[in-house]
Amino acid sequence: MAVALLPDEAPPSAPGLPPAQAAKLWKAAQDFEAMTLGELLKPMFDTVDTAHGPFGGGDGEAAFRPMLITEMARALAEHGGLGLARPVFDAMLRAQEARSATQGAAATGSPR
Repeated sequence: MAVALLPDEAPPSAPGLPPAQAAKLWKAAQDFEAMTLGELLKPMFDTVDTAHGPFGGGDGEAAFRPMLITEMARALAEHGGLGLARPVFDAMLRAQEARSATQGAAATGSPR
């Protein structure tokens, strides 16, 4: 039985955007938040003395640590994380709308 501590954060609505494109933007925003969380988690693991731990540290543990940090950050981002994904999604949406408006004006020959 799997127990979710935090619910998955639902993608926000994006009126005027096809659902597949909105999902792609939301995934990019969550990936950005996961990368940011990973960078914040790295120093935490760098300060842990694993040589005297139950697994004894070593090369194997050092090799798998980046994967552990990446997966922890990804899971945190999928469940809300620090809340960075929503403002990043909104900014990407505004940038895409501005680019579409500029391209539309250029195609019709009218000034912005």
